[in-house]
Amino acid sequence: MDLPANAFKAALKRGELQIGLWSSLCSPIVSEIISQSGFDWILVDTEHSPNEPPDVLAQLQALKGGTATPIVRPAWNDAVLLKRLLDIGVQAVLVPFVQNAEEARKAVAACRYPPAGIRGITVSGRGSHYGRVPDYLKRADGEICVLVQVETGEALARIEEIASVDGVDGVFIGPADLSASLGHIGNPGHPEVQAAIQDAVKRLTAIGKPAGILTPSEPDARRYIEWGYRFVAVGSDLGLVAKHADALAKAFTGQR
Repeated sequence: MDLPANAFKAALKRGELQIGLWSSLCSPIVSEIISQSGFDWILVDTEHSPNEPPDVLAQLQALKGGTATPIVRPAWNDAVLLKRLLDIGVQAVLVPFVQNAEEARKAVAACRYPPAGIRGITVSGRGSHYGRVPDYLKRADGEICVLVQVETGEALARIEEIASVDGVDGVFIGPADLSASLGHIGNPGHPEVQAAIQDAVKRLTAIGKPAGILTPSEPDARRYIEWGYRFVAVGSDLGLVAKHADALAKAFTGQR
């Protein structure tokens, strides 16, 4: 049994656009449904969703065989949380609230085995197909994709040093938290926030680092792609259910 190749990481290296979907519903049934939709990546969230490792594992199993590479966002930039996700087979992570290069290095180290990092060792986890992948400990690092999230004005000012950390494969801009940090909470469409989002991708592109973002708005998504964002989440499972449920109810009940 061989180590699975990380198609998302390889596509980012080639500069290819990767379209994704956010998943917050904590359901393997939902994961199985959206896995067949044709997305390049699906983000399984544990920061703002009640997901724990057993829940994530069930969703990974449901996503297996679909078109999308699973990416998991841990609740925090924590070596223990990251280790548990990697051990159950996660090959791509999005680490939230990275403020500087040191925190980026911490995230990378948690995803690398010694001597390159500090990831703890098990020889029988799901990531190695329960010990069946030859030389897993020597080969795993090469297939793990580390994405870091820049979501404050402070981090944005340091985006080049964060992005340039060895082992950071991409930088994700968080519009909601960034808008709050810039004094426009709840309004990521504010001109100052949009200017910051555009400036971020220009600076990342200049140093050859892929930029990512999330938006439920199709016009915004198309504009971000035009600006140069390379991995773009164009909605969420939660948003799709709520939006279409609301529309269906309204169609039959009107305003009551």
